[in-house]
Amino acid sequence: MDFFISNAMAEGGGSGGAGWEGLIPLILLFVIFYFLLIRPQQKKVKDHRKLVGEVQKGDEVITYGGIGGKIRDLDEAFCELEIAPNVIVKLDRQNIARLLPKGTLKTAGIAGKSADTDAKVDTKAEVQAAESADSTSTETKETK
Repeated sequence: MDFFISNAMAEGGGSGGAGWEGLIPLILLFVIFYFLLIRPQQKKVKDHRKLVGEVQKGDEVITYGGIGGKIRDLDEAFCELEIAPNVIVKLDRQNIARLLPKGTLKTAGIAGKSADTDAKVDTKAEVQAAESADSTSTETKETK
Protein backbone atom coordinates (compact mmCIF):
# COMPACT_ATOMS: atom_id res chain seq x y z
CA MET A 1 0.00 0.00 0.00
CA ASP A 2 2.88 2.32 0.67
CA PHE A 3 4.01 2.34 -2.92
CA PHE A 4 0.62 3.76 -4.22
CA ILE A 5 0.77 6.80 -1.98
CA SER A 6 4.34 7.62 -2.88
CA ASN A 7 3.55 7.49 -6.61
CA ALA A 8 0.60 9.80 -6.19
CA MET A 9 2.73 12.32 -4.32
CA ALA A 10 5.48 12.14 -6.84
CA GLU A 11 3.19 13.06 -9.75
CA GLY A 12 1.80 16.07 -7.85
CA GLY A 13 4.70 18.16 -9.13
CA GLY A 14 4.39 21.87 -8.69
CA SER A 15 2.00 23.33 -11.26
CA GLY A 16 0.67 26.69 -10.08
CA GLY A 17 -1.90 27.35 -12.89
CA ALA A 18 -4.37 24.57 -12.02
CA GLY A 19 -6.87 27.05 -10.48
CA TRP A 20 -7.78 28.82 -13.73
CA GLU A 21 -8.05 25.60 -15.68
CA GLY A 22 -10.60 24.33 -13.17
CA LEU A 23 -12.81 27.42 -13.58
CA ILE A 24 -13.12 27.22 -17.38
CA PRO A 25 -15.72 24.35 -17.35
CA LEU A 26 -17.79 26.20 -14.73
CA ILE A 27 -17.78 29.37 -16.82
CA LEU A 28 -18.80 27.43 -19.92
CA LEU A 29 -21.59 25.74 -17.97
CA PHE A 30 -22.92 29.12 -16.78
CA VAL A 31 -22.86 30.52 -20.35
CA ILE A 32 -24.79 27.49 -21.64
CA PHE A 33 -27.39 27.82 -18.86
CA TYR A 34 -27.76 31.53 -19.56
CA PHE A 35 -28.55 31.04 -23.25
CA LEU A 36 -30.69 27.93 -22.83
CA LEU A 37 -32.64 28.73 -19.65
CA ILE A 38 -32.28 32.21 -18.19
CA ARG A 39 -32.53 34.37 -21.33
CA PRO A 40 -35.63 32.64 -22.82
CA GLN A 41 -37.41 32.82 -19.46
CA GLN A 42 -36.71 36.55 -19.15
CA LYS A 43 -38.08 37.08 -22.67
CA LYS A 44 -41.24 35.13 -21.81
CA VAL A 45 -41.83 37.18 -18.66
CA LYS A 46 -41.31 40.43 -20.60
CA ASP A 47 -43.82 39.36 -23.28
CA HIS A 48 -46.39 38.37 -20.64
CA ARG A 49 -46.10 41.74 -18.89
CA LYS A 50 -46.66 43.45 -22.23
CA LEU A 51 -49.73 41.27 -22.94
CA VAL A 52 -51.29 41.94 -19.53
CA GLY A 53 -50.68 45.67 -19.91
CA GLU A 54 -52.31 45.85 -23.36
CA VAL A 55 -55.51 43.89 -22.55
CA GLN A 56 -58.70 45.94 -23.01
CA LYS A 57 -62.42 45.56 -22.40
CA GLY A 58 -64.05 43.27 -24.95
CA ASP A 59 -60.92 41.21 -25.65
CA GLU A 60 -61.30 37.44 -25.70
CA VAL A 61 -58.69 35.66 -23.60
CA ILE A 62 -57.67 32.27 -22.23
CA THR A 63 -56.53 32.02 -18.61
CA TYR A 64 -53.77 29.80 -17.25
CA GLY A 65 -56.54 27.60 -15.85
CA GLY A 66 -57.84 27.01 -19.37
CA ILE A 67 -60.98 29.13 -19.05
CA GLY A 68 -61.93 31.16 -22.09
CA GLY A 69 -64.03 34.28 -21.96
CA LYS A 70 -64.55 37.92 -22.78
CA ILE A 71 -63.21 40.70 -20.57
CA ARG A 72 -66.04 42.85 -19.19
CA ASP A 73 -64.20 45.13 -16.75
CA LEU A 74 -60.59 45.94 -15.88
CA ASP A 75 -58.77 47.67 -13.06
CA GLU A 76 -55.14 47.74 -11.93
CA ALA A 77 -54.94 44.24 -10.48
CA PHE A 78 -58.14 42.40 -11.42
CA CYS A 79 -60.39 41.82 -14.40
CA GLU A 80 -63.92 40.50 -14.77
CA LEU A 81 -64.22 37.71 -17.32
CA GLU A 82 -67.57 36.62 -18.77
CA ILE A 83 -67.27 32.89 -19.39
CA ALA A 84 -70.95 32.27 -20.24
CA PRO A 85 -74.05 34.44 -20.49
CA ASN A 86 -74.58 36.10 -17.09
CA VAL A 87 -71.63 34.19 -15.57
CA ILE A 88 -68.84 36.58 -14.61
CA VAL A 89 -65.63 35.57 -12.85
CA LYS A 90 -63.25 38.02 -11.19
CA LEU A 91 -59.60 37.05 -11.53
CA ASP A 92 -56.11 38.44 -11.22
CA ARG A 93 -54.84 40.08 -14.41
CA GLN A 94 -51.64 38.04 -14.22
CA ASN A 95 -53.69 34.87 -14.83
CA ILE A 96 -54.34 35.85 -18.44
CA ALA A 97 -52.34 33.40 -20.54
CA ARG A 98 -53.05 34.55 -24.08
CA LEU A 99 -55.17 36.82 -26.20
CA LEU A 100 -57.52 35.29 -28.77
CA PRO A 101 -58.58 36.83 -32.10
CA LYS A 102 -61.99 38.55 -31.98
CA GLY A 103 -64.91 36.17 -32.50
CA THR A 104 -62.99 33.01 -31.65
CA LEU A 105 -65.23 32.08 -28.74
CA LYS A 106 -68.41 32.57 -30.77
CA THR A 107 -67.21 30.28 -33.54
CA ALA A 108 -66.15 27.68 -30.98
CA GLY A 109 -69.64 27.77 -29.46
CA ILE A 110 -68.46 28.95 -26.06
CA ALA A 111 -69.91 32.45 -25.96
CA GLY A 112 -73.04 33.90 -27.47
CA LYS A 113 -75.52 31.16 -26.51
CA SER A 114 -78.55 32.38 -24.67
CA ALA A 115 -80.00 30.80 -21.57
CA ASP A 116 -83.29 30.17 -23.46
CA THR A 117 -81.55 27.94 -26.01
CA ASP A 118 -79.95 25.87 -23.26
CA ALA A 119 -83.31 25.54 -21.48
CA LYS A 120 -85.00 24.29 -24.67
CA VAL A 121 -82.32 21.67 -25.16
CA ASP A 122 -82.69 20.49 -21.57
CA THR A 123 -86.48 20.32 -21.93
CA LYS A 124 -86.25 18.21 -25.09
CA ALA A 125 -83.84 15.83 -23.39
CA GLU A 126 -86.15 15.53 -20.39
CA VAL A 127 -89.17 14.82 -22.63
CA GLN A 128 -87.28 12.11 -24.52
CA ALA A 129 -86.11 10.53 -21.26
CA ALA A 130 -89.67 10.56 -19.87
CA GLU A 131 -91.07 8.98 -23.07
CA SER A 132 -88.46 6.21 -23.02
CA ALA A 133 -89.19 5.55 -19.34
CA ASP A 134 -92.94 5.31 -20.07
CA SER A 135 -92.39 2.89 -22.93
CA THR A 136 -90.18 0.66 -20.78
CA SER A 137 -92.72 0.56 -17.96
CA THR A 138 -95.51 -0.32 -20.44
CA GLU A 139 -93.47 -3.20 -21.85
CA THR A 140 -92.79 -4.61 -18.39
CA LYS A 141 -96.51 -4.47 -17.49
CA GLU A 142 -97.42 -6.35 -20.69
CA THR A 143 -94.92 -9.13 -20.01
CA LYS A 144 -96.32 -9.75 -16.48
